[in-house]
Amino acid sequence: MKQLTCEMCGGTDLVKQDGMFVCETCGTKYSVEEAKKMMIEGNVDVSGSTIKVDSTKKLNNLYQLARRARDAENSETAARYYNDILMEAPNDWEAAFYSAYYSAMNCKIAGIGSAAYTFGNAIDGILKLIYDNDSLNKNDCYIEVVSRAQMLHGMYKSNIINNANGYSDPSYSIKFMHEHCEPNDKMLMTVADSVLRFFDDKTVALTLYKYIYSDCISDRLKSVLESKIKELDPSFVVPVKYTSTSTSSSGGCYVATAVYGSYDCPEVWTLRRYRDNYLAKTWYGRAFIYTYYAVSPTIVKYVGHTKWFNLMWKSKLDRMVKNLQDKGYKSTPYNDRDWRKDRKVER
Repeated sequence: MKQLTCEMCGGTDLVKQDGMFVCETCGTKYSVEEAKKMMIEGNVDVSGSTIKVDSTKKLNNLYQLARRARDAENSETAARYYNDILMEAPNDWEAAFYSAYYSAMNCKIAGIGSAAYTFGNAIDGILKLIYDNDSLNKNDCYIEVVSRAQMLHGMYKSNIINNANGYSDPSYSIKFMHEHCEPNDKMLMTVADSVLRFFDDKTVALTLYKYIYSDCISDRLKSVLESKIKELDPSFVVPVKYTSTSTSSSGGCYVATAVYGSYDCPEVWTLRRYRDNYLAKTWYGRAFIYTYYAVSPTIVKYVGHTKWFNLMWKSKLDRMVKNLQDKGYKSTPYNDRDWRKDRKVER
């Protein structure tokens, strides 16, 4: 800290009178706030009616500490330093972005939807700060924002899936995913919209739109994304949604069919044998089958075509299929039995 020194005459004898600091040498008066600024490490400009403090050195130190913590993935420390920078330089895009970014990162699972909404609302203003600052390498800056936003979106999606997978009732899983996935997807769509508006980067915007679309479970949002994609890429063809055309009187293995791509394949044949020749022989097994066919078509309708659905279920089904095959359930072609009537066992 600097010694409290009068900037008009260099005197160091300042006394407090009536809420002001008064120089005993020349009589110049300073408010408490001005006196505090005079004691900050840095140069003081008193050429005008307002005292200005050059805090360049302090900001440079804060930036060094913030970026070091950021690169070390120490989010708590980085957030603190970026918040300090933002207090000194409220129009600094980097501090504004990372303050919002780390705040969004540190939300709880139940708050993902709200955090995604808040972060998305901040993006437009942050990208405008980049757009308005001609001293920046704007391309590098907004690409950094896009990359971090994608990371946040991916982290949210992973947490949403893991939490939804913990529900024993599939209906709760679907409800939870809808409540949080849509705000998360909208957040990243806002990033794409802003990049297109401020920087006219059609390539980045189109890539983001297609990325969101590939895993989007909201029909309403998919419709919006389709319009945005077609506007930038008229040749875009809407993918055919997954439908299970191979069903029987016993019902189709919806999840397994979505994962393995066919109702008639070795893995699904094994699972169908297990359904008809083991589960159907007990009351609790039949209860499970009825429940499965009540909820799984809805799950597959909304998320059966997504990459994360496949990743989430394939390893589990692979292990189950292997265990069943080790127990003697065959993987050869199989015709469904009407397990409601037929209680014969055939492996």
